[in-house]
Amino acid sequence: MSLARDIGTVGGGTLISRLLAYARDAGIAALLGTGPFSEAFFAVLQLVNFFRRLLAEGALNSAFVPIWLRLAGGEDGTANANRFTIRTLVTIGCITGIVALVGVVMAHFIIAVIAQGFDPGRQKLATLLLMIVAPYIMLTGLVAVISAALYAEHRVAAVTVSTVMFNLVLVGLLVFVVVYRHQITPFYVSVWLATAIVAAGFIQFMITGAAWLASGRRFRRVRLRARDESGAFYKRALPGLIAAGVPQLKLIAATALVSSSPAAVSWLYYANRLYELPLGVASIAIAAVIVPRIAASVHASDRAAYEQAQSRAYEIALGIALPAATGFALLAPQIASGLFEHGAFRANDTDAVATALTAICSGLPGHVLEKVFGAVSFSHEDTKTPMKAALAGLATAVIGGIALYPPFGYIGVAAAIAFSGWVGAALLGVVLYRRGWLRLDAVAARRLPRIAVATAIMGVAVAGGLAAMDLLMPMLAASAVGRLALLLAMVALGMLVYGVAIDRLGVAKIGQLIAALRAAG
Repeated sequence: MSLARDIGTVGGGTLISRLLAYARDAGIAALLGTGPFSEAFFAVLQLVNFFRRLLAEGALNSAFVPIWLRLAGGEDGTANANRFTIRTLVTIGCITGIVALVGVVMAHFIIAVIAQGFDPGRQKLATLLLMIVAPYIMLTGLVAVISAALYAEHRVAAVTVSTVMFNLVLVGLLVFVVVYRHQITPFYVSVWLATAIVAAGFIQFMITGAAWLASGRRFRRVRLRARDESGAFYKRALPGLIAAGVPQLKLIAATALVSSSPAAVSWLYYANRLYELPLGVASIAIAAVIVPRIAASVHASDRAAYEQAQSRAYEIALGIALPAATGFALLAPQIASGLFEHGAFRANDTDAVATALTAICSGLPGHVLEKVFGAVSFSHEDTKTPMKAALAGLATAVIGGIALYPPFGYIGVAAAIAFSGWVGAALLGVVLYRRGWLRLDAVAARRLPRIAVATAIMGVAVAGGLAAMDLLMPMLAASAVGRLALLLAMVALGMLVYGVAIDRLGVAKIGQLIAALRAAG
């Protein structure tokens, strides 16, 4: 399977999952708005997302895959690699099971820490929801290990389906709730959503587990037993997992800072969800795919393959991040109103989410580059350096948020998160450059500046399109359908202009991109 097809499969699955997440969040916005029920649910959902980022979205496999490949390449390699997978599965299952139990027992204390500004009512509800979703922590740990093994074998389709299923289950529940919304109180909506998270985790476990078991003899006796690599795995995994969890820790810290301000937790959550679409598609897909390829090229001392995989990762990352950040800056009000402004979500909520999105979007290229730099470091089996860079970014976000919250409120906290992405990327990039690990081939050196030019062309076109629509069809903003239509029109215009620009500038041919996407299907 080619690099383009692997990235297309994982990236396409991530994109579908993120789009389903928007449908989920739009449903929650309509049913719960930005009131106490949504804030309690979002506080708990941030913890769920923390463990998903920590374990299931490309972090664990960054440490797992290089060791798996080394074992698989030895004598009796397949059996030894399977043995390593089973050992890891049992250990991670035990660890995450203990964490889940702690989540149930200590739920009240955890909520008091991460949402210290909540009133007693919101604290009680959030505590109940955390006790319901805690088993998901163990399920996501098991799914993460099995997914890492499937990634190592370049069998990404089952993992992609599993990723999509999480949000698909929640969207299905919301469709049911919308149909019977007059008979269901907001309290039960939040409780059912928490229950659906656990159900979704179980379905993910069944899908990935069935795919792994069906792909070969997984419990064959080892004839020539290789050295147990579990110690090396956990030694490398822990820093990488910390680094992977830092982005969500930034949002959790932001929640703690703004929780005393009514609706601010929800505003930041919705803005961050929008922000995560390009971040997830670019960083998660590339990190999940290029780690095995760069690790294999490092082990084989194949410099040409190493440069090529890394260069394509930078092109795809910036090719997504730059136009996305520009689009967010230009279309923030239209995005927030088109996606969320209906039902219990009001016009003042739209303005607040749009302002937060504008503040945070400037950090998108930095956060994406930090993810790709981290993948390069992981491929060299160095997980400590990304951890240190990520912790520096976390410190920047927390200190910046504390300094900016009093004068600017939640907007200052969003700006601090944006700046922290550039800090983490700069520190990590400098270290990797000095080690000689950052490589660009001649093709990337030519394409990257042209991606920036294509982004600028797209920005001018979208700004002109907005001005023209405001002049010719001002009535579009008066209805939910009109706002959504305006958003879709501007997104389509931006994608069309950007696609033509990268084609004409020689970055990528549209026909080749379409062929790659078809091959990924």
